[in-house]
Amino acid sequence: MRKLVMSKRSRNRIKARETAPKRPLVPWRLVGRVLAIGGAALATLIVVFWALDQPIRTVQVTGRFQHVSPAAIERIVARQVRGQGLLTVDLAAVSRAIHALPWVDAVSVEREWPNGLSVLVVEQVAAARWDADGLVNASGALFATGLSDFPAGLARLSGPEGSEAEVTAHYLAMQRRMAPAGLTITALRLDARGAWQLHLANGITVRLGRSQVDERFDEFMTAALRIVEQRAGDISYVDMRYTNGFAIGWKSGASHA
Repeated sequence: MRKLVMSKRSRNRIKARETAPKRPLVPWRLVGRVLAIGGAALATLIVVFWALDQPIRTVQVTGRFQHVSPAAIERIVARQVRGQGLLTVDLAAVSRAIHALPWVDAVSVEREWPNGLSVLVVEQVAAARWDADGLVNASGALFATGLSDFPAGLARLSGPEGSEAEVTAHYLAMQRRMAPAGLTITALRLDARGAWQLHLANGITVRLGRSQVDERFDEFMTAALRIVEQRAGDISYVDMRYTNGFAIGWKSGASHA
């Protein structure tokens, strides 16, 4: 009988095959079952989604309205939701469109099942007029321009572009201090050179200048206010731009420092 001689390389190859771990069989039936169940669940979700995504039929607008028209809000919502359902409507886009209206401060838009939207609008509160045709709120934000009609009793503020917040803050702080003395600011102006000047309802102008504005206003309240209260009808202006004291311009034409 002929003896078969095997090389060392062949013996190692056979041994490696014998000792190599066997690969587990893929449970194709289980995989197919999982895919079938997943596909059915996905189909169910799609059906439910489209069943819930009803056309929007009602819009409820709420808020305390003085300057914003609820009808205008409803028209904006109608344009924004055209062709969209309750689930697919872009609530953020609806909110942005409403917020672009003058006098709108804040907007909340929510879904109301099964086919409506709820819109809550908060109006701006005007703190003062800005320049010839604008309005600012208490934060100094310019929220309306190009106006010809204004709420009664608002002071008129003005200043370089971008100074709305600074001028408004000064106005509110000054008016709070003047109110107990019965004085009302009707106008506050910051000019291009940085000089401040305010006008009172009694017809007096107070000049504060460009530097040490807060200190000069303090000096007006502590030193000049008594004279203003006693002789308001005779005074044209009070000039606080002096290092030591202030000057009063009398309606008679004379001035006294």
